[in-house]
Amino acid sequence: MDKKKNHTSSKEKQSSHNHMNHNHEENKESDSLHDSHEGHEDHGSHGGLHEHHHHGSFKEIFLKSLPFGIIIMLLSPMMGVTLPFQFSFPYSDILVSILATILIIYGGKPFYMGAIDEFKKKVPGMMALVTLGIGVSYFYSLYAVVGGYLTGEHIMDFFFEFASLLLIMLLGHWIEMKAVGEAGDAQKALAELMPKDADLVLEDDSIESRPVSQLKVGDIIRVQAGENIPADGVIQRGQSRVNESLLTGESKPIEKNTGDKVIGGSTNNEGVLYVEVQETGDKSFISQVQTLISQAQDQPSRAENLANKVASWLFYIAIAAAVIAFTVWLFLTDVQTAVLFTVTTLVIACPHALGLAIPLVTARSTSLGASRGLLVKDREALELATKADVMILDKTGTLTTGEFKVLNAETVSEIYSTNEILALMAGIEGGSSHPIAQSIVGYAENEGVKPINFDSIDVVSGAGVEGEANGHRYELISQKAFGQNIEFDVPKGATVSYLVEKGKAIGAVALGDELKSTSRELMNVLKSQGIKPIMATGDNEKAAKGVAEELGIEYRANQSPQDKYDLVESLKNEGKTVIMVGDGVNDAPSLALADVGVAIGAGTQVALDSADVILTQSDPGDIESFIELANKTTRKMRQNLIWGAGYNFIAIPIAAGILAPIGITLAPAIGAVLMSVSTVIVAINAMTLKLKN
Repeated sequence: MDKKKNHTSSKEKQSSHNHMNHNHEENKESDSLHDSHEGHEDHGSHGGLHEHHHHGSFKEIFLKSLPFGIIIMLLSPMMGVTLPFQFSFPYSDILVSILATILIIYGGKPFYMGAIDEFKKKVPGMMALVTLGIGVSYFYSLYAVVGGYLTGEHIMDFFFEFASLLLIMLLGHWIEMKAVGEAGDAQKALAELMPKDADLVLEDDSIESRPVSQLKVGDIIRVQAGENIPADGVIQRGQSRVNESLLTGESKPIEKNTGDKVIGGSTNNEGVLYVEVQETGDKSFISQVQTLISQAQDQPSRAENLANKVASWLFYIAIAAAVIAFTVWLFLTDVQTAVLFTVTTLVIACPHALGLAIPLVTARSTSLGASRGLLVKDREALELATKADVMILDKTGTLTTGEFKVLNAETVSEIYSTNEILALMAGIEGGSSHPIAQSIVGYAENEGVKPINFDSIDVVSGAGVEGEANGHRYELISQKAFGQNIEFDVPKGATVSYLVEKGKAIGAVALGDELKSTSRELMNVLKSQGIKPIMATGDNEKAAKGVAEELGIEYRANQSPQDKYDLVESLKNEGKTVIMVGDGVNDAPSLALADVGVAIGAGTQVALDSADVILTQSDPGDIESFIELANKTTRKMRQNLIWGAGYNFIAIPIAAGILAPIGITLAPAIGAVLMSVSTVIVAINAMTLKLKN
């Protein structure tokens, strides 16, 4: 992920294929799926410490290394000072050397493998610094033991520092991995939306079950009520309402008749549909979304990763100080003294506190977030969220409930009361499974209104329903079919129907996708923090405009997954830091591409897997808590980096002997105390992280 890759559109790719090579396309798609999975692991990590987690399970390595490390620390003095709990016996230093060799080979592997990765990328950081510390302390200590037996003189070793640094770094990485968790596989979840088998209609009208991967353009498939549609196509027979909300963001099921197009992965709500397959392989809707997600995951992260940057500075400072110390002390004294100062300098640079500075804050932050319904899968999303310029929010299911509800119902007649109007509406819609009908019936029930029994009910094609009750004939029809506007409190973006008797409106009902209670407050919070909210929805212009005007924000309507992806990309190209909030398949590519992807917990698995942060309670108000958590966590991380690295920045030059000419040197024991104090301080500071009630 060092370079931003150029990608051709899926349509351009498809133009080079021939439908006769369908099996070849399927193999390519499978390969692409595999490649994108690997890419997603990188995306989920956003670089930094997480890049090296694939070198082994830190929990397993830490637990297996712990006994070796404890024995080494019990048998080895700390920088030449024997602590009360330590002891030794004849040839115990030989045992320590053997244990240290096992420990550096097994426990040290993630670090030196990680250091190799950093050097390949020419960006030495935390792994390089840790490898430097454990490598120098191990090899010098080995030299000290062997030299002691050869010369008979005691030479101070650093086995205690070697073991303690290795264990602390393994523990820190384990804490962080446990807190953050693993990123999901959006591609796999997306593929699971598609049925594995389809009912293929043969020439004699018999039905044969066939794997979806074997469908060809022109095949006729049968889709029964409640089933997901296996492929993109056109309806040849049947009519139904198809739920495309998870795919397109349209808030209500769409009426589908002969000749209408349907999308693979959407749900046939009712009736039997016979669909002619039009798209397979790379050209299908799902495959194009997969391509967008894959492209998004190939984008490099823009997180600073402060811990790695500080470690990089320490690495170069330690190397420079060690070279200078060796050169100067070799000139002033002898080789042995020069080597001792050099090694002491490099061992002092070991980032004990730095290794725990970030993991401890991450663990505390993750615990606090979880208690508020916030699951942070990538800690660097917290860093980026503090720099956010724009937040793009989906409408359906994110800012709104995603359910078609009665927003207002009133009488517009002096003869009927509101409850009587509601009883008539519920009665005339009582036998229908249409979303509008179900909403009206449910609303009446909640209001304690009993539906009136109708003697007959008929569907008025393209308009609504009509029926007879108590000798009166009523119609419940759309505003368009009625042809007039009645004085009535209509929420913005709502759909209006009128109850009509003898050509005159006697009642009105407004239905729509209701705003969540915390959406308005969230917009105010974002604006107060300098974050510009933009609503991007797959819903129609009228519905989108109504919600946007109510919230007082910019909007984009009729947005496809490609449109949302392009919007995020264009803003990023302008140098903006973008947060994307969504819940559907149509949001998944944008969630993956955005600097920070926030998924609503009640959304699709695809969206959850593509995001960096999950709001488990599906409440947009929790975004405010996430922003607060991001600001406070990042502040604590920076404080801990100052404490953790500050010791090293001060101690390294003193250990190198820069103040020796005036009689000031850093005694090993003092260095060890300072090292321990800085570690305790970062631990206490991490625990003070709190959120407001």
